[in-house]
Amino acid sequence: MHYLRAGGAKPPLIALHGLMGSSACLSPLAGTLEAHFDIILPDARGHGKSGKPDEGYRYCDHADDVIGLIEALQLNAPIVLGHSMGGMTAAVVASEMGSAIAGLVLIDPTFISPEWQREVFESDVAAEHRRSLASTRTDLLADARRKNRRRAWEMLEYLVDARIDTSMAAFEVLTPPNPDYRELVEHISAPTLLVIGERGVVSAETASELHARNPLLQFAMIADAGHGLPYDQPEQVGAVALAFFYSLTASPASSTLAR
Repeated sequence: MHYLRAGGAKPPLIALHGLMGSSACLSPLAGTLEAHFDIILPDARGHGKSGKPDEGYRYCDHADDVIGLIEALQLNAPIVLGHSMGGMTAAVVASEMGSAIAGLVLIDPTFISPEWQREVFESDVAAEHRRSLASTRTDLLADARRKNRRRAWEMLEYLVDARIDTSMAAFEVLTPPNPDYRELVEHISAPTLLVIGERGVVSAETASELHARNPLLQFAMIADAGHGLPYDQPEQVGAVALAFFYSLTASPASSTLAR
């Protein structure tokens, strides 16, 4: 499992990217946090520079990889942050590790209904990826620029390179059913921040429902933002996350921040 690491001797934070992403894609967000945390950015299996087995891409597999990395690096009470697929993975990790997790940040995770899961699985997202692998990097960058004119060029490069490095097998994660996110949230014992976008996947109504199910879960909405929150507004996401970390007065992260 390949990972990037920055921040030095500070409380640990492990950040998990989404499908067709990579550790590099979260580096702008990490840059807003590394003054306060020892940040570990792994490439999920099938992505980036990590191994690409032929199978084993369900959320339980991704979560086992993250738990294994936490144990191998001997991270004490880490905060776990995840975006999209990484958000669901982070929720599974937190539900399994309990109080060993100091805090959880879920950035527009794949908390979608069974019907929506089926629609995504039956869509052409995997076929589109297969077609993209036959294109040149230059063409992919040009297409990405046409679709995301407001997105920073550096981020477009990160995302295109991550797409090129994503195995077709990685799309196994789209196979229904996903873990039941309502049940997951009910079993999370760590303080949790759910960050959603005004035009994202998780609605404000769903966020309110999850808070009612588990009062440890807070949520924040970022205006004029879609699903690509950490790509398009890393500074805003970082600021919201830091405010949440400061609120955790009993956590290792907050005590370090207070000093």
